[in-house]
Amino acid sequence: MRKFLDGALIAGAAGFILVLAVSAAFDRTIIVLHIFQALMYLAVIALVSRRNRWGYFLAVAIAGFWNYTNLFVTNFFVSGLRALEHLLTTGQLVHADQLVAVAAVFFHLVMIAAGVARIVQTSRKALADLGVFLFALVASTAYFAACMALFQPRYLQLFPRLLHPHGWG
Repeated sequence: MRKFLDGALIAGAAGFILVLAVSAAFDRTIIVLHIFQALMYLAVIALVSRRNRWGYFLAVAIAGFWNYTNLFVTNFFVSGLRALEHLLTTGQLVHADQLVAVAAVFFHLVMIAAGVARIVQTSRKALADLGVFLFALVASTAYFAACMALFQPRYLQLFPRLLHPHGWG
């Protein structure tokens, strides 16, 4: 089971890196931001490959933050679902750039589920694990915010809205 979960974590992170690349192909202005964002997922892959527990915490933190933001703060995922529904009902592909959100949420759900399972499997002390998770969440969010500030400051407007999400669309 350990190998399966680690493989799922690695596949989820690699899948999201692919999503970042596809997304950047649609909008070339975000290429540098996505390169630096991909570094977090490469860190997850490297840590999980070495069975380092930090990889599990980092995976859950970055995937959880991204999914929270795109499920409750932006309409990116909802737009992706609408584009997917349109494709399935009409056979016409419109807004292909929005379809990546559906794949992104899926890859992140895989990372969250496998990461939580591995944290539980390797848990030593629940309170200490909570501290490690909170540190991973704060550090990865700060890294992501710094990348946005440097390469796409227009996206920083998302951060104040994180505390006041609008829900599912």
